[in-house]
Amino acid sequence: MGKIFLEYLSGPKIYECAACHTHLADSDQIVSKSFQGRQGRAYLFETVANVSQGESEKRRLITGWHIVVDIHCNRCHSIVGWKYEEAFEENQKYKEGKFIIEKAMVVKQSAHAQDDWS
Repeated sequence: MGKIFLEYLSGPKIYECAACHTHLADSDQIVSKSFQGRQGRAYLFETVANVSQGESEKRRLITGWHIVVDIHCNRCHSIVGWKYEEAFEENQKYKEGKFIIEKAMVVKQSAHAQDDWS
C-alpha cells in the first residue's frame, strides 16, 4: 500500500472525520443543514475532500429514488456519508454531484484549533 496524501483545508470551520480527524469539508461549502442521514442529521455539501467513493447503487431515500455512492474517509475508511449521482425526481436534481456528510460522523474544528497545528 502506498503513502496516503491528504488535503489540508483552511477556513473558519472545518468538518473532520470523527474517527481520525482527517479534514473532510469546509463550512463554506455547506448547501443545506436540513438533511436526514442514516444516523440522524446530515449536511449537504457542494464539495468535500479526502474521501473515496464506493459502488453506485439505487437507494430509496426520504425524498424518493436516487443513485448514490457511499463515501469513505481516505485515512480510516469510515463511511461518512454519500454522494448523489442521479436523482429521478425533477425537483431533486439540484442534489446531483453533491455530498451528504452525516453529523454523527464528523467533528467541527474552529479556526483557533487549526492555528494550534502549525
